[in-house]
Amino acid sequence: MPRSWLLAVLATAVVAGVLAVPAAPSVRAAEEKHSYQKKDVEKAITNGLEFLKKQQQQDGHWEAQGGQYPTTMTALAGMSFLMEGSTLKEGKYSDQVTKAVKWFLSPARLSAEGKIGDVRNPSESVRYMYGQGFGTLFLASVYGEEEDKEQRQKLEKLLKKSVEFICKAQTSKKHKKAEGKEVEIGGWGYVSAADGGNFDEGSVTITALQGLRAAKNAGIPVPKEAIDKAVAYLEACTTPKGGIIYSYAGGSGAALNGQERPPLTAAAICCGFSAGQYKSELPKKWIKFCKDSIPIGKGRQNHDEYQTYYFSQAVYALGDDKYGQMFPNDAKDTWLTWSKFKESSIPGILESQDKGSGGWSQGYIGPVFTTSVNLTILQLDKGILPIYQK
Repeated sequence: MPRSWLLAVLATAVVAGVLAVPAAPSVRAAEEKHSYQKKDVEKAITNGLEFLKKQQQQDGHWEAQGGQYPTTMTALAGMSFLMEGSTLKEGKYSDQVTKAVKWFLSPARLSAEGKIGDVRNPSESVRYMYGQGFGTLFLASVYGEEEDKEQRQKLEKLLKKSVEFICKAQTSKKHKKAEGKEVEIGGWGYVSAADGGNFDEGSVTITALQGLRAAKNAGIPVPKEAIDKAVAYLEACTTPKGGIIYSYAGGSGAALNGQERPPLTAAAICCGFSAGQYKSELPKKWIKFCKDSIPIGKGRQNHDEYQTYYFSQAVYALGDDKYGQMFPNDAKDTWLTWSKFKESSIPGILESQDKGSGGWSQGYIGPVFTTSVNLTILQLDKGILPIYQK
């Protein structure tokens, strides 16, 4: 399977844009360092997975507080078990993965047009594209490891329809670049372009791209045109300072300094770097902006959990030397490295875990979401899934 793809530029602004993992101390200039043992991380992962196992509903799905966002929650929780190493056929949590896949493949959920999100659920009916992207991400990750012929055929059919739906749901606009050249750009909104009046928004664009990239990695055809339009969209939404704005549709047609959203920019670099795009100028602008603008540290900022979640994936892809390759003139002690990031962020994640339940309960969306997010961060070093590999 291909492990890199020029598509990728983002990974997911989960659900409503209000995420829930503990804020990490600054990776740039932490005044004090913490230490943790590998066994403590392993124990936290085991306890977190056991918590999610208990939270799975009888029909195989997970949900946020009040029964919200079942498609997205099932995908994120399912990814946690895949990152552990379990598959449909093997592993300690094979039953949980199998039940989740069966839920996605349930005839009552399948639609002829390829829509994965459950529009019957009020929390998803007005933002079903989140579930579309996350669901595609999970199912493509399962498909890439599936060996059973019949099951592969079912997943392949669903994934092809889902990719087709995502591409049809993409917005389309004309954007004039600084040099005067006009290009076609396309992002995604909470619902399809047809249902949402061609409105686009950065976090959903992230989610859709992540799903498409996972599908491409698994061998599912993805139209190059959709990717080209999405990459052009991200470029059009990048300000001169290197940050990404919330929405092209909601702006003036120009990404202006002062409109940047650091959380979205952090999400942007995550997939671009994990796909191996270290040399192009756009990701370099994003990483510089995030390094200079994200005060991941003491106190809370808007969407700081989102920043920690996606920035961790980006820095993991950088490892301990790629930042220096990108910016060879920067002093080595200022490099953004995975070792520094872990040292500053993981202790806080371990400390905030509920020692009784094994889950994490911070945030507004609920413990299933928060636990899935933290398990993603803690399991990056395993490098099992192509979507998260360096």
